[in-house]
Amino acid sequence: MSDNEKYWYNFATGAVEHGFESPAIDRAGPFDTPEDAAKAPELLRERSRAWAEEDARDDA
Repeated sequence: MSDNEKYWYNFATGAVEHGFESPAIDRAGPFDTPEDAAKAPELLRERSRAWAEEDARDDA
């Protein structure tokens, strides 16, 4: 399945999109299912928090 056939989360609208519907700057993905795409903000927050914790450990 190509990226254009997958699902994306649009940060500007908060909507899940199928394929390249909006500019890349507004999209997160690709995701295999619309349900996974809908979880993008939560997933990205979790990853960001984990990276920040890792950086803090590395700086100690």
